[in-house]
Amino acid sequence: MIEQAGDAMIFIDRAGAIQVWNRGAEKILGYTTSEARHMSLDRIIPENLRQPHWDGFNRAVANGHTKHGDRVLTTKAIHKDGHKIYMDLHFCIIKDDAGTVVGALSIGRDCTERYLAEKAARKAAQQQQG
Repeated sequence: MIEQAGDAMIFIDRAGAIQVWNRGAEKILGYTTSEARHMSLDRIIPENLRQPHWDGFNRAVANGHTKHGDRVLTTKAIHKDGHKIYMDLHFCIIKDDAGTVVGALSIGRDCTERYLAEKAARKAAQQQQG
């Protein structure tokens, strides 16, 4: 099921290592599953967002939930070939049957075209207002 999803599905363990990387993640981010397995997320997180990401991840693991709830966030990511993309991401903490946090799941899709079109429209509107 996870492999057939068009959206990226990435599971990282408590240590932050990638354990699950589906075909959607391969298509969107360029790394094969074998390349991504056990790779640090730092490879796909822009440098200026890494510390805030890890601070939030560590807080979520400690608290057992994310501060984002059910919200979808738009954020930047780095493709394997180095170009920047924008992704709509939903994050959730995964717990075992005993309620212990085992990691986090991110589900996302590439929204680069939409994001850039909206940004261009905002810029054009600002220029018209002058």
